[in-house]
Amino acid sequence: MYGSGIIKGLGVTLKHFVATYIEDLRYVLKGGRYTDQAMPVRQGPRARGVFTVQYPEERLPVPENFRYIPFLVFDTQKNEDKCTSCGICAKVCPPQCIWIVRTNDPKTNRPVPQPAEFYIDATVCMSCGLCAEFCPFDAIKMDHDYELSSFERFNNLVFDKARLTKPDTYHAQIHPTDWAREQAEIAEKAAKDAEKAAAAAAKKAAAAKPADAPKPADAPKPAA
Repeated sequence: MYGSGIIKGLGVTLKHFVATYIEDLRYVLKGGRYTDQAMPVRQGPRARGVFTVQYPEERLPVPENFRYIPFLVFDTQKNEDKCTSCGICAKVCPPQCIWIVRTNDPKTNRPVPQPAEFYIDATVCMSCGLCAEFCPFDAIKMDHDYELSSFERFNNLVFDKARLTKPDTYHAQIHPTDWAREQAEIAEKAAKDAEKAAAAAAKKAAAAKPADAPKPADAPKPAA
């Protein structure tokens, strides 16, 4: 039993070893070169044989749904943060690594819908993505930047609001599908709002229209 298992394992290794040179030979004969465009093909999930990524000189392409430390989305059109400091992301966070300080109006001391401070502890974050999933304003998304190694924790691995904030153009770049969905939802909502506004305006105009003029009274009948 053990001998057959070892032979089968060595057979799989030998198969991958031979397939490596066969695939390389086919790729070279077709005129292929090891360039950045060749990386997804030669080192993708359908590649055959044994391969090694020479990191950091070589990097595999990151899938769109890859998720790492979250980041805050900055609306470049409105020139403001999308985050309203509602605190839902901090409530649903399993390891409780999000801290939010709300902004207060200095005159009325009432809360303002934007965060004064926002912190995420990268050493605690498990990159589950629940904060991005439950955010009702699409204000927090999962990043693709995974090169965060550091020898110092508090200064480099506890992210503040300035370090977490990135423009919505960056979100559109790394999450094109998600960005297209959000834009479609915004356009649909704008169309519904315009339809409601038009209906309300028509109803108001109908209510303000003067009443029909009274009909003239019937002429009196001559006496018999």
